[in-house]
This record gives sequence, structure tokens and C-alpha cells, in this order.
Amino acid sequence: MGAMSLDEQLFQPTPEHAMLRETVRRFTQAEVEPQAEAFDQSGTLNVDLLRRCGELGLLGLTVAEEDGGAGMDAVAAVIAHHELAKSDPGFTLAYLAHYVLFVNNFYNASDAAQRERYLAKVLSGEWIGAMAMTEPSAGTDVLGMQATAARDGDNYIVNGRKIFITNGYEADCVLTYAKVEGRMTAFVIEKSFPGFTTSEPIKKMGMRASTMCELVFEDVAVPVANRLGEEGGGVTCMMRNLEIERLCLAAMSLGIADRCLDEMVAYACERKAFGAPIAEFGQIQKYIGESYAETEASRALVYYEASKVGPGSRNRLGTDAAKLFVAPVAKRVADNAMQVLGGYGYTNEYKIERFLRDAKLNEIGGGTLESHQKNITRDLTRDKLARG
Repeated sequence: MGAMSLDEQLFQPTPEHAMLRETVRRFTQAEVEPQAEAFDQSGTLNVDLLRRCGELGLLGLTVAEEDGGAGMDAVAAVIAHHELAKSDPGFTLAYLAHYVLFVNNFYNASDAAQRERYLAKVLSGEWIGAMAMTEPSAGTDVLGMQATAARDGDNYIVNGRKIFITNGYEADCVLTYAKVEGRMTAFVIEKSFPGFTTSEPIKKMGMRASTMCELVFEDVAVPVANRLGEEGGGVTCMMRNLEIERLCLAAMSLGIADRCLDEMVAYACERKAFGAPIAEFGQIQKYIGESYAETEASRALVYYEASKVGPGSRNRLGTDAAKLFVAPVAKRVADNAMQVLGGYGYTNEYKIERFLRDAKLNEIGGGTLESHQKNITRDLTRDKLARG
């Protein structure tokens, strides 16, 4: 076998990565694409499709093989989100909430007994998972959360509310953050626990093929055995998972940009005006050229930063940078595509309007653009400011 090209080294560094991309690409074309429009219109989650991801082994990409996963890395997670989002970003968000926000987070924070109880169910998709962090009065300011958990014998009594929780309506188990005597702590809370209720799904602009809702905890008794790690260990649990979450959200934005660029180029070659394909017009070439350049820059950034993320390596600076850069690119490329398609782009025939609606969320969810700007600046200036 000849030497790998630079593209292969970066985007699919092993044969297993190449096989994964082909598997997800075929699955996306055959099963995700045909259902995307209907579930966007109904505003519901295709639970059966999420379980199909379990059958394909996509719900545990970063879980060790001996524990039932694929034993892969952050690049693999990026590949899956990138390819799925080319057809259905809304469903991909539900996939991210289950696999990255619950499964990956739970796996890295749980003990053997907890894995024995929950891991097989969420790897197969038998149980749907979610993660609950954001509150009505605490979004980006996660340390300002007000949900509490008070020790009472063999249980913690949890009270509080969480908002905008993806998969919350369907979830069988939710990785939930609450404060124990002021210290953030992580718990697995099951839907069946008395006192745990959800609102109806919240109507939203985009990503409609995933649902979100409010969670309410009223004197919910959560067994001590469901605490992940030690009391006060929730911040470490949360921050460790944020890096792969932000990478995967950036990968979703890349998938949106890829799809919109493809639609834009195809339409510009087919559509004629004044006797010539509109691809020959300078105004259209500006939209296509700039969209291509930004999409390729995004591709390189996302995969490069993913190559530096692993269980023993932190990359907050790079993952913040990836999401900060790529989320607006997706929105601009989708907007450019709509401008090239004109009135057709504004209808749902070419799907551009759906991708434009979906693109906006990644400038807000998983950390706002402003939070990334703050984090990057703080990391780059910390040593210099400390030295005075």
C-alpha cells in the first residue's frame, strides 16, 4: 500500500476511519435523507432511526471495544456528525445529544457498576439519553445554575428546572448537573423516578427533527449509586466532554456547508439566464468562490483540531476556535446558496431553507459565539496577564 495522502492523514487517518465514513455516508443517503423533510415538518424525533444508529455501532464510537463500543477517537465522532448533517442536521443534533452528551460523557465519568446498569441500553438505542445543564436563568453562566441535590441517606433529593434540553422529551435517562452544598455534581436520573416531569416539546426555528423541552425535578429521589464521580466532580465531567461536543457541532456546521455548496454549484450550472448558465456571472461566482474557500478552511480546522483531542489530551483552545469559526461559515454558505437559487431557494424544494434554519443553532448551542471568544482570549492572555 502506498503512502497516505495528506488529505487521508487528516480526514480519515486509518482504514477504520475510511470504512466508518463510507458506512455513515451510505446510511445517510439510504435512510437519513429520505425521512429528513417529514420529520422537520412534524417537529418530531425519528426514534427508530436513532436506534438504527445503535445497530450500526454509531452510538458508542469512543467507547472501548471491551465495553461494547467501537474503540475509536474524536476524529471518528467528527466523521459521523459531518456525514449525517449533510442530510439532516436536526436528526444529527439528536444523535449528538444521545451519543456525545450522554453516552460519551457517562462512559468517561461512570464506574463499572454504573456501566453494567446503563451502557448496553444506551449503546443499542433501547434507551434514549440526554444531558441537562442549561437552566431558565443560567445558560452560558453554567456555574450560576440553581438546581440542587441534598443528601438524604441512600438518596439525593433533586430539585430544579432545566430548559432547552435536546432529547429531553424522549429520554429514558438524563445526565443531570445539580449542586450539592454549592458544588456541581453529576447524576443519572431516569424518566421513571417520581417527581421528574417534562414539558411538551418547545417549538423552534430550526433543528426541528430533534425535540427540546423543559425538565422539572420536584423532590426527585436519586440513588447515591447514580452519582457520577465524587460530589463536586461535575465541573471536570462537564468540561472534559465540552471539547468533543464543540468539535461535533462544528462538524455538523461543516456538513451543512458541504450540502449547501453542492446544491449551489449544481443549480448554478443548470439554471440559465440571458442565454447562459448563471455560473458564468460574476455575482454568482463570488458566492460560490467564497463559499468554497470558507468551507475548505473549515474542513481543515475541524479535522486538525479533532486530531489533537483524546482521553489524555485537552484542547479547549482549538475546539473553541473550530466552533467559533465554522458555525458562522455554515450560516453564510447556506445564505449564499439561497441567494444563488433565488425564489427556489426560499421554497423547500431544494432544502436550502431548512439548512439555513438549522445552521443558526450552532452559533448559540453548545456555547455561544461570545463564550468562545471569551474562552480563547482568556487562554491566550492568561500567562501574560499573570506576569503583569
